[in-house]
Amino acid sequence: MPHATTDDDVKLYYEEAGEGTPIIFIHEFADDLRTWEQQVQYFARTHRCILFNARGYAPSDIPEDWEMYSQMRAVDDVRDVLKHLDIEMAHILGLSMGGFASLHFGLNYPEMAYSITVAGCGYGSGLDKQTWKDETTAVAKAFLDGGMAEVGAAYVSGPTRVQFENKDPRGYDAFVKRFHEHSALGAANTFLGVQGRRPSVFELEDGLKKMIVPCHIMTGDEDEPCLEPNLWLKRTIPSAWLSVLPQAGHAINLEEPMLFNQLTAEFFRSVESGQFRNRDPRSVGRSIAGVR
Repeated sequence: MPHATTDDDVKLYYEEAGEGTPIIFIHEFADDLRTWEQQVQYFARTHRCILFNARGYAPSDIPEDWEMYSQMRAVDDVRDVLKHLDIEMAHILGLSMGGFASLHFGLNYPEMAYSITVAGCGYGSGLDKQTWKDETTAVAKAFLDGGMAEVGAAYVSGPTRVQFENKDPRGYDAFVKRFHEHSALGAANTFLGVQGRRPSVFELEDGLKKMIVPCHIMTGDEDEPCLEPNLWLKRTIPSAWLSVLPQAGHAINLEEPMLFNQLTAEFFRSVESGQFRNRDPRSVGRSIAGVR
């Protein structure tokens, strides 16, 4: 099995397909690299696709110490996989937990990113820090006490997952099966180290206002925890596109793979052709035809 070793000596399992401009895919908390299968089948025709399991997700290593998990560590893991493969620049594409990693990658390693795709990002950003910490700590404890099966029944059937279940019961069942295969220890440590300690997107305002890396923000219109943060990101990042997928929840790459792929491909074409433009500052405002 191919593994990349991080600078803190954690082995991350990865896979590759295709040739061309590299894309690295970063999965969400409830899934693993297999979530990207329909994207890899599409983009491997024209791009070099790299996907990996985050630390805590077998067959990647599962460090026992939760302090070895953090938002910045997740970002550095992306960097380390790319360095292992001698890739200097790539499109960075992530969903949810992976979307946060993609956003932070654009802030910390812009020189390594042709673009960043930030999908389903923002969960927890509307809560105060203590409430969010209490919630994530409780979920982590539930993983350790009851295992994946006990927590899974509630986690995979929440208000942002029912859309997927309604549209595609077969695909949803496969997603649930993958979730239950994950390590309870890895899940708990990820909640404690990454989710529980990551900053709200609103805390990143100063850096985001200066972001120059082309950024594609994507969300489902029924992914309630992410709607307001995504609108705020669009208004804050000068290099941001915003795609809102209709009647869609959180796992938009699985729910609407054709639309997700088409929108992403158009974004990549814009970047790779040199036609991508930042938002014209004249478009900011609520006046009609410039009349005040």
